[in-house]
Amino acid sequence: MAKQSAFSFILCLPTMLLLPLLSAAPNTPSLSSPAPATHVSTRIRHYNHHLSKLHKLKSSLSVQRDSVPTDARVYHVTTYGADPTGKNDSTESILRVFSDAYGSASDLSLIDGVRNLGGVQINLEGGHYLISRPLRLPGAGVGNIVIQGGSFHASDDFPSDGYLIELSPSPSAAAKIMENNKVMNSAEDASLTSSTSYNYEYITFRDLLLDCNYRGGGISIVNSLRITIDNCYITHFATTGISVRGGHETYIRSSFLGQHITAGGDPGERNFSGTGISLVGNDNAVIDVVIFSAATGIFISGQANLISGVHCYNKATGFGGTGIYLQLPGLTQTRIVDSYMDYTGIVAEDPVQLHISNTLFLGDAAITLKSINGVVNGLNIVDNMFSGSNAGVAIVQLDESKSAFKQIDQVVIARNNVKGMQVKSTVGSAEWQGNGTSWTVDFNPVLVFPNLIRNVQYSFRSTDSGFPKHMVRNVSDNRVVIETDVAVSGSVYARVDQGQS
Repeated sequence: MAKQSAFSFILCLPTMLLLPLLSAAPNTPSLSSPAPATHVSTRIRHYNHHLSKLHKLKSSLSVQRDSVPTDARVYHVTTYGADPTGKNDSTESILRVFSDAYGSASDLSLIDGVRNLGGVQINLEGGHYLISRPLRLPGAGVGNIVIQGGSFHASDDFPSDGYLIELSPSPSAAAKIMENNKVMNSAEDASLTSSTSYNYEYITFRDLLLDCNYRGGGISIVNSLRITIDNCYITHFATTGISVRGGHETYIRSSFLGQHITAGGDPGERNFSGTGISLVGNDNAVIDVVIFSAATGIFISGQANLISGVHCYNKATGFGGTGIYLQLPGLTQTRIVDSYMDYTGIVAEDPVQLHISNTLFLGDAAITLKSINGVVNGLNIVDNMFSGSNAGVAIVQLDESKSAFKQIDQVVIARNNVKGMQVKSTVGSAEWQGNGTSWTVDFNPVLVFPNLIRNVQYSFRSTDSGFPKHMVRNVSDNRVVIETDVAVSGSVYARVDQGQS
């Protein structure tokens, strides 16, 4: 047994150590034979020498683990003294975090005049922070920043005209945001959209809950480029949940906004005020967003904006408000697709290049075309579903209180699926049977615009013998009159179109 154990021990040694042992003792006696004391002592020293070499080799081959760099730029707000319980004011602490993040060294750049901070992260660590004044970066000209993972709550003395987060270089610039109903057509607004003077680029707000405490708004973004608001919940705003002014390409997605926290049936619904999202700028997108309480769900005064997958159930229509309000008369250029207007409708002023499709309008929610200068051009309202209460509400309505629509061209309102509401369209077809020399087909119940038929196609079928002469005698007041030269029994089928000039 002793011989077997010794032999097993030698086999466990690496080959590089075994070979020197064998070469150093070619006449090694049998393992079962007793060895001289001096020879055993020599072998032990020899073994210890090679064992030492083995330890050195093992040390040189040890796995090198990556160490955390000391200059990592993930800023944890609690290390600056912010209180994650929300009991104490954390404004100053978080502003110091913003200042340090802003001052991060970087030789990189984004668009001209904007430093690339390389993905600096401001981590809120899942805390709930009390804020007494707007959180704002100390200056403009930076980008590639992420602010994520926590909640902000406005204090009772938070400025009523402020926003919890203001992506604006100065208070004066942020204050201009409050003019929510101003159309972007002045020289001042034009300067805001200048591509040579963006304030910020590629800043992300992610996984945030903003409780405005009915003091001001949630987030304001002024003249910035490629900003993302993702998975945010903004509530209790008094003015606007998210306000975008100037700039380009702000993407708001997978977020929830509501002045009051409700899922419907709130007894205070009639008192809703404020605006969920205000887009006073171009090329923005609102995607997969819920607006559950506000007087106006989305206000748009800018071109080339996209609204997709939005659920508005602020129920503002029944209480004098609006789901989506489009205020850029004469140059709308907005697409509203695959959305859900839940008891709240859409208002568009002088729509030019407006597309609304694949959207569900529930609870008598409708589309109102509001005349400012009497222009509607390039309007598509197609392939939507309307469901109402059988109260006779038209799916498309005209507000001509200021002026009548006079310039109407390239308008297609058709192919909508309607239940419990009045169908309105720019095309219509009908059949009329009679006996005599005149047949009148009235299209007023279906056509959108009064006294406007541009194209008529008809067929006449007589049940009498002979071939009477027939023609369209009159087209006015959305009625088509077809006459024959002799009295006959027959039927008239007519199709009209008022959308193309």
